[in-house]
Amino acid sequence: MSSRRSEGVERAQSRLLAREVRSYEAEYVGGLWHWDAHVCSRKILSARGEWVTPILFGVLDDRSRLICHLQWYGGPESAQSVVHGLSQAFMKRGVPRSGYHDNGAAMIAAELTEGLARLGIIDSRTLPYSAYMNAKIEVLWAVVETQLMAMLENVEDLTLEALNEATLAWAEYGYNRAIHSQTSQTPLARFLAGPEVLRESPDSATLRLAFTRTESRTQRLSDGTVVIEAHRFEVPNCYRHLRHLQVRYAGWDLTQVHLVDERTGQVLCRLFPQDKTRNAGGIRRPLEPVAARVGVAAHSPLTANPHSDALMAPLLSKYLAQQAATGLPPPYLSVPDDPHPDKQSDDEGDPA
Repeated sequence: MSSRRSEGVERAQSRLLAREVRSYEAEYVGGLWHWDAHVCSRKILSARGEWVTPILFGVLDDRSRLICHLQWYGGPESAQSVVHGLSQAFMKRGVPRSGYHDNGAAMIAAELTEGLARLGIIDSRTLPYSAYMNAKIEVLWAVVETQLMAMLENVEDLTLEALNEATLAWAEYGYNRAIHSQTSQTPLARFLAGPEVLRESPDSATLRLAFTRTESRTQRLSDGTVVIEAHRFEVPNCYRHLRHLQVRYAGWDLTQVHLVDERTGQVLCRLFPQDKTRNAGGIRRPLEPVAARVGVAAHSPLTANPHSDALMAPLLSKYLAQQAATGLPPPYLSVPDDPHPDKQSDDEGDPA
C-alpha cells in the first residue's frame, strides 16, 4: 500500500479493510504468470562511466514458482524492456494462458496489451495501489536483495553485463533448484512435473511483430506518405487510392513499420522511411496496379518485404528455409537500442 494519501490510495485501503484476502495457486503450470519490475538497491557502473540504478524485470510461474526469466536494464522501466523480457521468457519456457501485473504505464502500454491479445494471453491486472495482490513476485524481489545482492556486495565496479550474468546463474542454479518453502519442491521439479498448459512460442520475428500498436494514419496523396512518430514513411503506390490507413509499429523500433488491412488485421506490406536524397535523383517507377500486394503476409524481417525473395540469392533462401524447418528461434537475441539515452522515458509514473 502506498504511503501517499491520495483518493486512489484511500479507495484501495478501504477495499482492503472491507474484503478478505485469500492465498491462491494456479492449477496448471503456465496457467498464470506474474511479471513485474524492481528497482535495485544499489547502483552500477554504466558504459559511459556513470553510476546508474538498474531495473530488474522478472517473470514467475504461479504454480511452480519457477523464475521464467530475469534481466536487468540500465534505464528506467519502459514498455520496450517489458516486451524484451517477456519475449525471452516465452522463447525459453513457452506461452502461458494468462499473465498478472500491475498498472504501471510500461505494463499497460498499447504494444503490450495488443501483443498479449494477439498471442492469446489473458491480460489480468492488480487493482491500483494494491501491490499485495501480486505478492508472489514481490517476495521474489526480497529474495533477490537478501541473497543475490548480498553475494555481490563486495564487487565495487559492478557492470550491467556482469550483473545479468550473475543473476541468470543464480536464478537457474540457485533459486530454481532450491526447495521452496511453500511447495516443498524445487521450482524446476514442480515445473517439469506439470500438469501444464504452455504453448509453443513463436519465433523472435513473430513476437516482435505481435508486440506492436495499431494506429490510423491519413495518407498524403501528393507524395504517398504517412507520418509516424514525427517521421515520414512512404506508402507503396499500389495503395495510393486509400485515404485512411492502419499501421502497426512499436514506438521504440521504427525499423519495423507495417501497413495492415483494417478489416482483418493482416499485414499487407512493410513501410520504409522517406529518403529525400534518393528521391532527388529523379528516378521514378511506373505505377503498380491498385492493391497488387493484397494477401502478402509478413512473418519475418526478410519476408515482410514482398519482393525480398526475388532479390535474395537462391542459396541464402535455401538456408533460411532449412533454418525455419527446424522450428527453433534464430540463435541470437538482439539487445534493445536506446536512440535517446539522455531522454527520460515516457513510461515513468505511478500506477494508475
